[in-house]
Amino acid sequence: ALEPLSVGLAIGVASALTGYLSHPRFYCSYVECCPRDGPRLNATALKAQLDSRLFGQHLAKDVVLKAVLGFSNNPSPKKPLMLSLHGWAGTGKNFLSQILAEHVHPAGLRSKFVHLFLATLHFPHHDQVKLYKEQLQNWIRGNVSACPSSVFIFDEMDKMHPGVIDAIKPFLDYYEEVDGVSYRKAIFIFLSNAGGDLINKAALDFWTSGKRREDIQLKDLEPLLSVGVFNNKNSGLWHSSIIDRNLIDYFVPFLPLEHRHVKMCVRAEMAARGYAVDEDIVQAVADEMTYFPKEQKIYSDKGCKTVQAKLDIHEDL
Repeated sequence: ALEPLSVGLAIGVASALTGYLSHPRFYCSYVECCPRDGPRLNATALKAQLDSRLFGQHLAKDVVLKAVLGFSNNPSPKKPLMLSLHGWAGTGKNFLSQILAEHVHPAGLRSKFVHLFLATLHFPHHDQVKLYKEQLQNWIRGNVSACPSSVFIFDEMDKMHPGVIDAIKPFLDYYEEVDGVSYRKAIFIFLSNAGGDLINKAALDFWTSGKRREDIQLKDLEPLLSVGVFNNKNSGLWHSSIIDRNLIDYFVPFLPLEHRHVKMCVRAEMAARGYAVDEDIVQAVADEMTYFPKEQKIYSDKGCKTVQAKLDIHEDL
């Protein structure tokens, strides 16, 4: 028979071990946990990553950095953070949203607290809008209940059927709770090509008038974007109550990329692959891209989107 002292000691050790293993700090070192008090972003690290990985987007970097840091440092925000990123393909919208997701939840897009929706994949059929709206509300409600600082990214908003996105309007509004759930610490990001033509025209007008690209300010583009996207029938935000109620905190413009920015993308990709940066290859890849307007050839019509594929051709070199 076991001595009472031995039994008591064993129980005590087991209890202590169980308590240690179940302690949040230990548990969360092996299993992803939702930040208790919401994300506390490292401003220096986020800025460094944006500076070193996102090229030609002084406006987007400045606006997003200030917006997310202000939001994360606010212990009691009045509503979720809502960003709508606009610009042509390859200008860095997806890239920036991934960087931001990684700084809120280190696993980034692999995190169970970061949710990516693709319009053509998740909401493909026009005749099922009512079903999509119900499913979307249930999905967001369930995930924010599990983690208040959840991140939701909606890509291809220009391909979203009008009306679908209005389903999330109650979650973006200035409510303390909706059906017992607070959405105030969540982040919602829209990605869209809609408005890209307006942004490109404004950038070209600056260039034509001899003004520096870096002198373009948010006030030069944001009013054009909000009105243009609201009235664009090819936008998922067409006549959306989300815009009508001013629930989008920032319309963030992504400018068309110039030849010099494409070269930055090539250098960054070569470094990421562990190659020594060869300026002859950098020049060759950048020259293979196509540029607009037809006469001046200032801006890459695909941004940096095809840099990886074009660099593959030069790998043997």
